[in-house]
Amino acid sequence: MRVPPYARDPEWQRFFAGAAIGAIISWVVFSQIFGILQEKQVRQLNVQREIIAQLKHDLNIWQQDYIELNKENKKRLTIQSIDVKVINAQSYGIDTYTAFRIEEDIKKDIQHITAKDIETVYKSKELLKKAIENKTYIIDNRTYHLHIETILFFTNISIELKLKQQ
Repeated sequence: MRVPPYARDPEWQRFFAGAAIGAIISWVVFSQIFGILQEKQVRQLNVQREIIAQLKHDLNIWQQDYIELNKENKKRLTIQSIDVKVINAQSYGIDTYTAFRIEEDIKKDIQHITAKDIETVYKSKELLKKAIENKTYIIDNRTYHLHIETILFFTNISIELKLKQQ
């Protein structure tokens, strides 16, 4: 094999030397530009980390304030409405209108707790139970007493009652 004649030609030698020098210069320029861009990215990431840390701190402050406000609001909750339900009226053969009248009578008796603090009403729940359970109802010549099955306290008081015949 012989060496191609282009290797000895000065024009080709200048071309290959220029290509090699151009490759080296372009690699240096590429490295410089890449380094500058990476430095910008690193700065931007650091700024974003600081912003995220600040936002997390602010979020914790807001959450603590929110929790404290919720605690204060729970302390100040008041009774908005009263629901009363007689759950075993059909077993004694009492019609729905009579059960409705009993429910309305109970609501009227304990209406004074509306717009009062839930905590205060809860503390006096025994008095509330006695006020409901001590009433007697005479329906069709039979005497009935009420027994409280459940009481749920929140802004809406829900009371489930059972009738007991004497």
